[in-house]
Amino acid sequence: MSLPLPRAPLLHRRVMLALPLALAGAALPAYADVVDWGRTPLRLLMVDKPGCVYCAAWDRQIAPGYAASPEGRQAPLLRVDMGGPWPDGLALASHPFVTPTFILLREGMEVGRIEGYPGADGFYPRLAALLAAV
Repeated sequence: MSLPLPRAPLLHRRVMLALPLALAGAALPAYADVVDWGRTPLRLLMVDKPGCVYCAAWDRQIAPGYAASPEGRQAPLLRVDMGGPWPDGLALASHPFVTPTFILLREGMEVGRIEGYPGADGFYPRLAALLAAV
């Protein structure tokens, strides 16, 4: 019989999650989109993977107008494949396991997320709620 492990404090979990991502970056090619957090402190990170039908639906329904939307101007999109490479310096609450996952970042630190694609009618209200909480 195994006993449950105690949960680590949130900051410790974030550091422990960021460490493997940082170490993996040493073996991967440089990330193409260098993020200037001073210029754009908020970014929406979209984690996707090839063959994701919900990612393709988001691409058809939301992507064409996202950059021009109020939410897109406030939190420009940054896409990453679930397998990487990932931008340097991210602090995530947990590694995404669903695609798409939309992670709202402030200067590289996760402040909220949407797991899965809630559809064209649900995406913007959920993102607006995340942005309002920042």
